[in-house]
Amino acid sequence: VFIEKCVVTPKHIEVQIIGDSHGDTVHLYERDCSIQRRNQKLIEIAPSPQLTEAQREYIGKLAVRAAKAVGYVNAGTVEFLLDADNQFYFMEMNTRLQVEHTITEQITGIDIVQEQIRIADGLPLQYKQEDIRHRGFAMEFRINAEDPKNGFLPSFGRVTRYYAPGGPGVRTDAAMYTGYVIPPYFDSMCAKLTVWNLSWESVIERGRRALDDMVVYGVKTTIPYYQEILKNPEFRSGRFNTGFVEAHPELIEYSVKPPPELVAATISAAIAAHLGI
Repeated sequence: VFIEKCVVTPKHIEVQIIGDSHGDTVHLYERDCSIQRRNQKLIEIAPSPQLTEAQREYIGKLAVRAAKAVGYVNAGTVEFLLDADNQFYFMEMNTRLQVEHTITEQITGIDIVQEQIRIADGLPLQYKQEDIRHRGFAMEFRINAEDPKNGFLPSFGRVTRYYAPGGPGVRTDAAMYTGYVIPPYFDSMCAKLTVWNLSWESVIERGRRALDDMVVYGVKTTIPYYQEILKNPEFRSGRFNTGFVEAHPELIEYSVKPPPELVAATISAAIAAHLGI
């Protein structure tokens, strides 16, 4: 029988570490994964806007210490819960590359996958801890084929139109395309949208623009739901915890309007069909 402390509505903070076979381990700072639903992450942020530099240094060292204690080799993530009294509690370690590694790459400039390949080849890490710095903020949105207005029910089927956003500080990782059929058998995530900018306020605005630019027709997605989160004052203040989604049921009360270009194209097609053009 195990008895565990109950930490109510904590912040979910995880630290990215990498260790090689030569005894060196470093951390690449933390990610804030507090925006989640039923313990499934929706939006991840690096670094956390909720930590002080002293807290950041403290958990970074803790994560490295934990990895070294077990002789860990590879990329991994040491996860913590942070309570309302600013006490950290170890939760678990994920011994793999995680979905949200992209935001760590954005703020540090380090290619984590490349480091994994080098480690597998027996090579030492390319970086010492003192070489690693973080710059700006990055945010990842898990674009899920789900209908938030219908209890986040999976929305599988054919993608009739897909367009990936771009521009400075925007990265899209996806395997779908126009005509792709999203199957009902697997996880509902169909793309990852990552944005980076120098400040917390500016990364939120870049996220809003990139979500606006992203086009996925034919299935329902979480894109409009994320737009509502980015407009929420509590989120924009940079103060939130794992109870955020449950505390804001009003976020699903959005309306989805077709973009003007789609309306124009529909009208043009109708006129052309009527005239037999």
